[in-house]
Formats: sequence, structure tokens, C-alpha cells
Amino acid sequence: MRPVVTVAALLALAIAPAAARAYHPIVPTRSDTIVLTGKTLTVEQVVAIARDGARVRLSDAATRRSADAYGLLIEAAAEGVPVYWFNRGDGANRQVDIFTGDPLAPANEAMLTARELAIFKRGAAAGFPPEVDSEEIVRATMAIRANTMSFEAASPQLTAMLVALLNDRVTPVVYARGSVGEGDLVPLGNIGATMVGAGDAYFRGKRMRAADALQEAGLAPLRPGVADDSALTPTNAYTAAIATLAVYDAKRALEWADIAYAMDLLGMNSSLTPIASGVQANRPVPSIVAEAARISELLRGSYLYDADPDRIIQDPESLRASAQRQGAAWDAWSRLHASLLLQINSSDHNPAVLVGASPSDSWDMRTPQMMQFYVKGGPRSHGQHGYVLSDANWDPYPLANDIEAFSLALANMDVAVSQRVRRFKSRFFTVVAAGDVLGPIAYPPLQDYSDYLSGDLEHQVNVAAEPVHPTGQALIGDVEDLQGEGALKASHARAMVDATDGLLALDLLNGAYWMDVRAKQVPSRAFGAVPTAVWHALRAVVPLDSGTALPPRPNGVTALSFMRAHPASEVLAERSR
Repeated sequence: MRPVVTVAALLALAIAPAAARAYHPIVPTRSDTIVLTGKTLTVEQVVAIARDGARVRLSDAATRRSADAYGLLIEAAAEGVPVYWFNRGDGANRQVDIFTGDPLAPANEAMLTARELAIFKRGAAAGFPPEVDSEEIVRATMAIRANTMSFEAASPQLTAMLVALLNDRVTPVVYARGSVGEGDLVPLGNIGATMVGAGDAYFRGKRMRAADALQEAGLAPLRPGVADDSALTPTNAYTAAIATLAVYDAKRALEWADIAYAMDLLGMNSSLTPIASGVQANRPVPSIVAEAARISELLRGSYLYDADPDRIIQDPESLRASAQRQGAAWDAWSRLHASLLLQINSSDHNPAVLVGASPSDSWDMRTPQMMQFYVKGGPRSHGQHGYVLSDANWDPYPLANDIEAFSLALANMDVAVSQRVRRFKSRFFTVVAAGDVLGPIAYPPLQDYSDYLSGDLEHQVNVAAEPVHPTGQALIGDVEDLQGEGALKASHARAMVDATDGLLALDLLNGAYWMDVRAKQVPSRAFGAVPTAVWHALRAVVPLDSGTALPPRPNGVTALSFMRAHPASEVLAERSR
């Protein structure tokens, strides 16, 4: 007899937050406060807030700038200036009057505050599964928006609530689908819903109703200002958040790639002529010259600079050309990093509220077209003048291009990494067989399934490297006809970095193993300070021969954990002291 399934049971199953089971809360390790000025936020500071739980506050200047913009927006409407997404509608309703006259007149203010509250609540119904499963992504989104919102016309209470959510660790449930990457309206709408107590949120990692999370944190639900939905949601902060975390982790990966490459050269008993300064001068690409110099410095004092009659004259291309691939990846990383810093320290908001701008600033600003949007200034703006102009600053370029360019550069680096690992299986290049030198080892550090692991990781790299094809769908009454898909591109970049970490973990195991071979061949050989330090540290957690005892977990997992627990930059800094 079949079990009876009730309507109530089906309903409970349908609304169950399945994605919450895979949620990854942060583990706060910092209690310091980072000051958001709107102009000086760094990638490292975003990670400290998002991943490590650092607190935030807005600088006095940033708070004042936002308050001034809010006043100018209200004054613009009071003066009859048409303002997109305020006294005029948004999207297909851009020519529809929402109200006329002073927005703070009693009837207008009552209508607008009720309207804003309803819009904020509707944010809980926006988006589509899966839910964002990493608290750090949502916190990074809020940190970046708190910083950039200091340029926007946000009410003081909206700004204060965004800061409070971060500091009290109330993290909204955000849906991963629904943003077309041309302004992340859906994710920010989800965040806005939590502010007014709608939908679900996490309080210090525990899921509950947003209203309960606010209560647990001792926060009263937000009473939005008269234009706060416009101030909060039109931004690429969600895209920038994912990209920021990827950029931070990618720097760690690239630093490890340099050390792993040096260890591979040591393990192969390589010829170093391709990275010689004289060779680099023949084609002086700055990023590649710098990469070759870094690798040379890592190998300074090593046996590779001694003469060896058994050393082959030319390595496989993957070892010879890794400086080119890694230098190019560093170059792409630098461009993405610069683009990202501009993104998280400027306004991507529509409309642009320009406090203090004057017709005398430039010829175009005093034309009849622009003067339609000039705000003379009055009591609502505390006498300040300026403009409120519709714009396209939320189009996420060139950031979106730089994200994909970096992903592709990393994929080209990864090809070299995976190929050079395989070349160690060929005695044509190594000259000797590892087993002939080291003898039998019960459980060597190199896994029996390393080819399968690298093959799987290469497939993941190829999928993540696939470009997100440009698209233009006419949405919202044919008004919004471009989609940048910034969040999707950033997610691909993050997946690329994760797969790269895996390949580098295998590469480290391989390089260390072959350093064991070269050391056994000639015990007096030197390997350079940094490669030696990494080799010994890795051997402390992955012994060369574990005897009859199986490793407690796969050696690739241990090597990956080793890399993530010990950033290469720390090793380099320690050896330079």
C-alpha cells in the first residue's frame, strides 16, 4: 500500500530551504573596524570583512557625501526636475510620473514611504534557486555596496542598516539566479528584503526568518526613505563581490605557481637558459621579464646554475614556456585588479546625483539639454546645487571583459602546469627513473590516480574558461536590451581559481618528489632557500615514504590544504628576513 502524501507535506517540501543544508558560514577571526571612505577600499579589506568578520563604519566624509546626495535628490523633485526612478518610473515606466511636487510634503511622503516599504518587501520574492551558499559572497556584496552607496542618494537610515547587518552578522538569503549582470538588482533586492524583516536570513550562521534575525541582533526593521530602493539595488556589487574573492584567491594561486614552477625545474634538472636575463632582453615583455626574474631569484644558489654533463640542453616546452604563461597570467591579474579597485570605489548607480556640479564646469553642462536636470538648490538640499542625470554607469565594462581575460590567461597557464607534470613520466626528459634512484616506496607521495585527478581538473578548467557569449535581449518593455552577465563571468573565474589550486597541489607534490630524486642522486646539491623551505614543510605533512601506513587522507587533499593554510607570500616574506 502506498504511503499517503498530504497536501501539507507537499507544500512543506516545496518551500523547504534545501540549499540551506549546504550553506557555508564564515568563521570570524577579526574584530577590528575597517573605515569605508568610498574611495580607498582594497581587495584585502573586502576579504577581511567578508571572510574574516571585520567590522565596518563609514567615514564622516562618506556619510556627509551620501546625505548631501539624498538632499539634492529630494530638492530636484521639489523643483520639478524629472528624476529617473524617483518622481518618474523606472525601466518601461521612465516617462510615467510617480508624483509631483515636494516629496516630503505630507501626502507625498506618506505615499512614497508606503511604496518603498512594499518594494523592499517584494525583494524577498525575487530570484530563483539555488541560493548563494557562501556567507562570504553576500557579506562581500554588502561591504562593497556600503562603500559605493556613499556616492548615492541613500537615506541615513538605509546606510546605517547596511552597516548594521554586516557588524551584527545578519546575512540575507540571496538567490544566485535572476541577475543578468547589468546591475545586480535581484541579489540586492534580496538584501533589501532582510532590512525590512521580509524573507529569510542567517543570524551568525543560523537560518531563520529575517524578522527574527533582526530581533536577535537587536535591530528594528528599516523604515525606508522616499527613494531608497533606487539607492540600494542598481549596482554591480554582487558581481564585484564574487570577482573580489576570486582576485584575492588568484593572487595566492599565482604565487604558488611561481614556487611550484621553480621546484619543477629543480626536479627536472632543467636548463635555465629560457629564463636567463639575456634571453629575456631579446623580447622584453614586461610581465614575462618580471616572471623570469622571479623564478631566477627563487633558484639563485641552486645546483641548476652549476655545470652538469648529464643535463639536457632543452626541456619540454611546458617547462621552457611556463614563464611566458605565468607572466601573462600575472599581467591579466594586474589589469583585473586595477579594474576591480575602480569598480568598488566609484558609483555605478543610475541616476547620477552630482552635488556641487555647476553649468560653468564644462560647455556641455550648460546646454539646454543638460540644464533641464539642473537643481538650483533650496531648503531640501541645504542650499546646495547640482545635477541629477540618467546614465549607463551600471554597464559592467571593462570589468566584465577583464574578468574573462583573466580566466583565459589562467587556463593557458594551467595547460602548462598539467603538461609539465606529465613530462616527468618520460625518461627522455628526466634521464633517470625515480624508482631506480629512490627504490621501492610503499605509499609514495604521488598518487596512483594522479592522471585521473589532473584530467578531471583540466576538464573543469576548460568549462570555466568557456566565454559567456555576448547577448542582448530586449527586457522591461524593450528598454533594457543589453546583458553583461558579470556575475556569471565572475563565478566562472572563481571556479577557475579553485581548479587551478587543485592542479598546483598536484604540481607541488610532483616537484617535491623529484627534488627527493635529485637530492638522493647527489646529496650535496643545493636547491635555493625558498624551494628548500617549501620542500621540507611539505614533507612534514606528506612524508616521502609513509611505510606500511596508508595516508590519513589523499595526498592531493593534504597538499591543497597546505597551500591554503600557508600562503606562498608568507614563505617568501619569511625567507627574505
